[in-house]
Amino acid sequence: MAYPKRFIIDTIRTAAFGAIGAAYAAVGAALASPARIYCIKNLTNENLSFSFDGVNEQIVVPPNGFELIDISTNRTNQENFFLAEGTFFYVRHRGAAPASGDIFIEVIRS
Repeated sequence: MAYPKRFIIDTIRTAAFGAIGAAYAAVGAALASPARIYCIKNLTNENLSFSFDGVNEQIVVPPNGFELIDISTNRTNQENFFLAEGTFFYVRHRGAAPASGDIFIEVIRS
């Protein structure tokens, strides 16, 4: 069984409420290597949509809510699901623009 050699916690990707518009915008840099775990925290006062392709709505996170995805739960080899290297996170508001707060995206990658 092959075990990963490193565990990297990326620098937090963040956007303030004023930067979240009606169109999708990238949040931070693309993934430098495949990701195993990510957490999206919406600390704004509105529902937000997140996308991995910048076009289609794929995740909705409510105000003061979060989405935690452990893609490779309890797996230790490299033949499991990962969020691909080069992936961007995109965000937009779903109606009213947020008037306060920030979003944070935390990523653990190999």
